Order: sequence, then C-alpha cells, then structure tokens
Amino acid sequence: MSNITKEQIASLVKLQDVEIDADRIKDKLNGVDQRFEELDHKLAECKKLIETQESVVSELNQKYRDYEADVRQNLDSIKKSEAKLSTVKTNKEYQSSLKEIDSLKDKNSKLEDDMIEFLDQIEEAENTLKEKAAEFSTLEARVKTEKETIQKEAEEGRLNLDRLDAEWQTVSGGIDAELLATFKQVQANQNDKVGIIAVKDAVCQGCHMNIPPQMYNELQRGDSLKKCPMCQRMIFWKGENKRPE
Repeated sequence: MSNITKEQIASLVKLQDVEIDADRIKDKLNGVDQRFEELDHKLAECKKLIETQESVVSELNQKYRDYEADVRQNLDSIKKSEAKLSTVKTNKEYQSSLKEIDSLKDKNSKLEDDMIEFLDQIEEAENTLKEKAAEFSTLEARVKTEKETIQKEAEEGRLNLDRLDAEWQTVSGGIDAELLATFKQVQANQNDKVGIIAVKDAVCQGCHMNIPPQMYNELQRGDSLKKCPMCQRMIFWKGENKRPE
C-alpha cells in the first residue's frame, strides 16, 4: 500500500475514530431498556417488601381481634355463670360454678397479657412499614430522576449518532475506494474492530510488538501503509519520533 498521502491516512484514522464513537453510542443506546428494567426491578423489590410487611401488620391485627373476641366471649360466659350462682341448689354446684368463673377469668388475664404483647408487636411492625414506605417514596423519586436522565442521554446519543453518520459519509467519500475496502477487510478480522493503528518507536500500538526496522523506516516516509506482521492491522507512523540516521 504505497503512494498513499498523509491526507488519506488521516482520513482513515478519522473514519475509525468516528466509527468507534458511533459504536460506543450504539452500545449505550442498546443498554437503555436494560437500565430501565433494572430500575423497575428495584422498585418492584421494594414494593414487595412493603406488601410483605403489610401482611405482617394485617396478621398481627387479626390475631389481636381474635383475642379480643375470645375475651368478650369469656366475659359473656362469666356473666352467665355469675347469674347462675343465685339459682344453684347445692354447695357442690356453687363451688363448680365459682371454679368455672375463676378459670374463665384466668384465661382472660392471660389473653389480655398476650394482647399487650401484640400491641407492642403491632406498633413495631407498623413503624417498620412506615420506614419501608418512606424508602419506597425516596427510591421512586430517584428512579424517576434517573429515568429522565437516561432518556435525555439517549436522545442526545441519537442526535450524536446522526451527526457521526453524516460525518462518516463525508470522510469515507474522500477515501480511495480500494483503500477503504482494504481497511474494512482488516477491521473485520480484528476483535476490537480497530483496522488502523499508529507505530511508535518501532512498536505497533495495537499488539505492542516490534516491527522490522526496514518496515519502520519505510513508514517514516509517510507515503505508505503497511500491515503489522503480528496483528495484521494497517499501521502508519504518526511522526512524533525522529528518523534514525
């Protein structure tokens, strides 16, 4: 690849820079949906924790109401038993009624102790629920802001992509067709899609291997492109180094 002007080399390098920038934007745009899904997943997980905590509060309240119902039922039974005391005819029946009343009162006393413990548990569970609800509100606001930022970045990315596409058309139009085809072929064989790379101090900046001295000398004339013997990229000399005497 001889008789190539410095302008052609510069155009190839520029074209590659444009493509790298465009690919970077495309990768970012391709990740927009995933970023949205990740944010939605965070919200869903937080909401799930709230729903779980709501179930805990609901269950505790239901148990408390069940205990209240048991206490009321026992109180009704106590009233009925106390009313029967005036109608019993034997001491044995009287003592049996008293024993039944005392047993019901003991049950209620234990139920009331349990109810006090449940009130503490309910208060703690409700406080936890309030904390999680506050966390959700904070997260929801943050997710909204992040989504707006992502959307704005995506819109800017699309505009930049249009600009880069127009620039690519302009730059590629000034490159020799055969040279452009060779460049694309070299690119296709590289994992990083870098088809042209500079040589500094006789070292290819793509694979970081030394190139033959004669090849390096020829590159320094600035009128040719070579292929690196190791990585097969197109290589050129940028001109920072002095030619050896």
